[in-house]
Amino acid sequence: MSHHDHRPTALAHRSSAPDRRVRVRVQGAPADSYPALPPEAERGSVRRITEVGEEVLSRPCREVTEFGTPELAALIDDMFLTMHLADGAGLAANQVGVDLRLFVYDCPDDHGTRHVGHLINPVLELPGPGQRRLIDDAEGCLSVPGATMDVARTDRAVARGLDKDGRPLVIEGTGYFARCLQHETDHLVGHTYLDRLATRQRKDALRQMTARRAEVSARRASKAADLGR
Repeated sequence: MSHHDHRPTALAHRSSAPDRRVRVRVQGAPADSYPALPPEAERGSVRRITEVGEEVLSRPCREVTEFGTPELAALIDDMFLTMHLADGAGLAANQVGVDLRLFVYDCPDDHGTRHVGHLINPVLELPGPGQRRLIDDAEGCLSVPGATMDVARTDRAVARGLDKDGRPLVIEGTGYFARCLQHETDHLVGHTYLDRLATRQRKDALRQMTARRAEVSARRASKAADLGR
C-alpha cells in the first residue's frame, strides 16, 4: 500500500520534524519513541517490487511454517527497506516475489498514531453488517505504481496472526490503518485493490500506471541512492 500526498498524516512521521506528541505502536504495543527508519530497514537489502499482471500477485500465498529462522528475519528486513524506499505504508511478501503469508507495515491511523510491525499468517476480522461503516477513500499500491483510486473499506479491522518467532499477535486498526490491514491481507489471497474496482475504474487505474510508472521508478531509485542502497 502506498502513501498519498492528500493525507498529510500519512507522511508526518517521515517528512516532518520530530513531534514528541506523536504516538507509536510497535507490533501492537505502545512505544515511547521509534526512529523514522525502522531498525529492520537499516539491516535490509532492496528487493524488486512485483507489478500487477505478474502471476505471483494473483494466487494465494503459502502459510509460513518455520519460525525463528535467519531467512525469515532477513525477508522481513528486506521488505521494510523496500517499503521505505518506495514510500509505502505496507508491503506483502508476494510484492517482492515471495509467496508467503506475511506483510510488513509502517502506517498511521486517522488519529496520528504510527503503527509499525509485521504479521505472519494473518486472519482478518471485520465488523458485522450492523456495525460496519464503509469509507470510500483514495488507495494506491506499490505494485500498481502511480495509480490512485477510491476503494470502499471498513473503518475498523482486527488482524490476528504471528510474529517472526511464532508468538501470537492481535493488531487492531482504525481509519487509514484499518485500510492498510485490509489491503495487505487482500494481497495474501492473490488480490490487489484493482480487483475491487469496476471494469472502467480498473482501466483508468492501469492508464494512470502506464503514464506514471517511469516517474515512480525514478523517485524510488533516487531515494535508494540517497541512502546509499
